[in-house]
Amino acid sequence: MLDCDLSAALDGSVTFAYVVRNAGETPVTCRFSDAARMEVVVTEGGAERWRSSDGQVFAQVLGEETLAPGESVTYEAEWADPPTGRYEARADLLARERSCAARVAFEVP
Repeated sequence: MLDCDLSAALDGSVTFAYVVRNAGETPVTCRFSDAARMEVVVTEGGAERWRSSDGQVFAQVLGEETLAPGESVTYEAEWADPPTGRYEARADLLARERSCAARVAFEVP
């Protein structure tokens, strides 16, 4: 069983930290279709404002990561120079047979 959390840290840019934890009692293997592990989408009033994969090219190689019970992995994405506003971000794990979504609201002054 996977548990996840998303945080947003502001320092001129917004750095998203997406933590995926194995909250179960047995190892969990996540299989991926390419080098991308997660996607962050930022919305403002329901309209998409930023997507972490925009402008990115990911190696087309299969991959997997196994998390032992209690183990976690952190993925990061950075939104450079965001405009002022109130936003909501959603991060999704891009594993083929596993899902885990987390949200965070934040404001750029």
